[in-house]
Amino acid sequence: MTDSDMVFVIDDDESVRDAVTNLLEAVNIRAQAFASTEAFFRRGRPDTSCCLVLDLQLPGTTGLQFQQHLHRAQIEIPIVFITAYGDIPTAMRAVKAGAIEFLTKPFQKADLLSAVYRGLEKDRAYLQQRAESAAMQAHFADLTNREAEVMDLVTEGLSNKEIAWKLDLSEPTVKIHRSRVMQKMQAGSLPELVRMADRLRQNPRQ
Repeated sequence: MTDSDMVFVIDDDESVRDAVTNLLEAVNIRAQAFASTEAFFRRGRPDTSCCLVLDLQLPGTTGLQFQQHLHRAQIEIPIVFITAYGDIPTAMRAVKAGAIEFLTKPFQKADLLSAVYRGLEKDRAYLQQRAESAAMQAHFADLTNREAEVMDLVTEGLSNKEIAWKLDLSEPTVKIHRSRVMQKMQAGSLPELVRMADRLRQNPRQ
C-alpha cells in the first residue's frame, strides 16, 4: 500500500457507496464514490495507482458495457465487480475481459479488500512498466540515426566486423557507436539491450 493509492466506487445505491468507502477508509485506503459511470469518466483516472469497484447493474451504461468502453478508450484500470444479480456466464465474461474479481452482494468484507489489494498491486505494476517504457523511448529518441542503425544490427546478432561491412564503416567506428548506444540506452548487458530492442520494435520511432 502507498499513500497515493486510490479506489473509485461506482454504484447507484448510496448506502452501498457509503458502506464500501467506509470499509476502505477504515483500512487507510483513499476512496472516492460516484453514482454513475459518466461521473467517474468525467473525473478520469489519476496517474497514481488505483482500481475500480464497479456495480454490474447500473442505469444507462451497465458495468460490463463500461468495462468495454474503458478498453476502447485505452484506459487501463483494474476492476472489481460487485452485483446483487450475478450469474456464472456474466462473471465469466467480466473476468475474461480482465476483471480482478466478481463479488455477489452481500459479499464478505475480507473478499472485497483482498480483491482491492490485488487490483492496486496490479495497477502499480502497470504504472511502473509504463514509466519504464516511456524512459526507454526517451533514451532511444536520444540516439542518432547511425546509432539507431548500429543498435538494430547489434541486437540482430551481427558482429562489429559484419556491421562495419554492412554500414561501410571502420570497425573502430562501430565500436564507438556501440558503446554510445549502451550508454544512452542505459543497458547493462547485450541481452538487456536485445530485450529493449524487441519492445521498441513494437512501437518504432517515428
